Formats: sequence, C-alpha cells, structure tokens
Amino acid sequence: MNLDKRVAILTGASKGLGYSIATALINKGVTVYGIARNIDALNEMKNKLGENFYPIQLDVTNEIAIKDWVNKTFSENYIPDILINNAGVGSFHKIDETPTETWLNMINTNLNGMFYITSSIAALMKKKNTSSHIINIGSIIGKIGRTEATAYCTTKFGVQGFSESLYIELRNYNIKVTCFNPGSIETDFLKSSGITAHSNMLHTEDLANTLIHILETPDNMLIDEITIRPLNPKPPVK
Repeated sequence: MNLDKRVAILTGASKGLGYSIATALINKGVTVYGIARNIDALNEMKNKLGENFYPIQLDVTNEIAIKDWVNKTFSENYIPDILINNAGVGSFHKIDETPTETWLNMINTNLNGMFYITSSIAALMKKKNTSSHIINIGSIIGKIGRTEATAYCTTKFGVQGFSESLYIELRNYNIKVTCFNPGSIETDFLKSSGITAHSNMLHTEDLANTLIHILETPDNMLIDEITIRPLNPKPPVK
C-alpha cells in the first residue's frame, strides 16, 4: 500500500506504542484519527503532529459511542484505509488476587473494544475496491502463557484467534489482517508485574517502523502474523 494520503484509525493513540505509530503514519502522509480517553494528551499530539492528526476522545469499551462516531465520520464515500487496534490495558496478579473489576476491564478493553470498532469499520472496508488493512496489536504472551497474567493472556490469546479468523473472512474483500505480537517494550506497561523498563526492551519507534513496513507491502502480500522480541531481553549490565 502506498501510504500517502491514506486514512487511518488508531486506538490507544495517546502514549507509548500508539504515540509512535501515530507519528510514523503522519510522517508517511497519512491522515490519522487518533482515539484515546485523554483529550489533553491527544491535543498535545495535534500540536506536534499537525493538521493531519485528528484527536478523538472516545472510550473503546463504549459500543454506542464508537458506532455513533463511525457513522458520523465515515460513509460509503469516505472509508478509512487502515485500522490499528492498539488500545489495551494490562494488570498482572495471581489468579486468586485478581479483582473481578480488573478482569472485566481487560476483557472489555482488549477484546470487546476491538470488536466494536472492527465490526463497524470492516463493514465499510468491504465496500471498497482498493486495498485495506487491519492491524491488531497482540502480544508475545498471546502465544505462550505467563504466570500471574491469566487475564491479560486470555485477552491476547483472544486477539490472536480474532485476527486469524478475521483474515480468512476478509481476504476476498481485499482486506488484510495482521496480528502484531511484540515482546517487552520499554514503557511502564509491565510495572504492575514488578518488571522495570530498560533499554534492552523493544523501543516503540522501532516497532512503529516495522508496522509501517507491513502496511507498505504489496497489495497481494499478507503478513498475517508477526512476533517481535528483544534479542537479549536481560537488562544491560551497568
């Protein structure tokens, strides 16, 4: 896909990997609708990224709000080319110490939110003749379990299955679906599990550039799944 003048929706846009993806897309000439709950952070991004970035304050777990926004923003005459489902939350606890509210929040954000927006956008993408691409941000622990991560693993295994089923369903509509599975990233995402970020973890800018490469593959080439991990995951020796 030639990214110049394409239109993308990016959830979880306001920080971390989402911020880097938004920046990389803008640098390629893409119009980006960046979705997050923190409007102040989104407006700061607008100031830095310019007129091609549209800050959208939405909670992906609010199905009615998501579908209302899609219906008001897009139509058969204006269809996004790219959807990147990046919004996600993680909290890491022993199973008997996992609050029900925490479990439900991860299910609602990481799975239900992805379904709400994807079902609406896929219906529009199916009307296009040109190539479209949906990228779902999974995790390396959506492929192998991890102790004290039952809720998060459940959701990311779900992202894996959702993505695989979706690409089979949509491939004949010229819609690509990729499950993008990073390992540990140098952010504070794993803080609740007692893991401190360090420079040997993956960097968000590098992951964003890899995602851009996937988007720019030829229209009849599908990378349906990619797993990216640090070569040496141990903290650097001081």
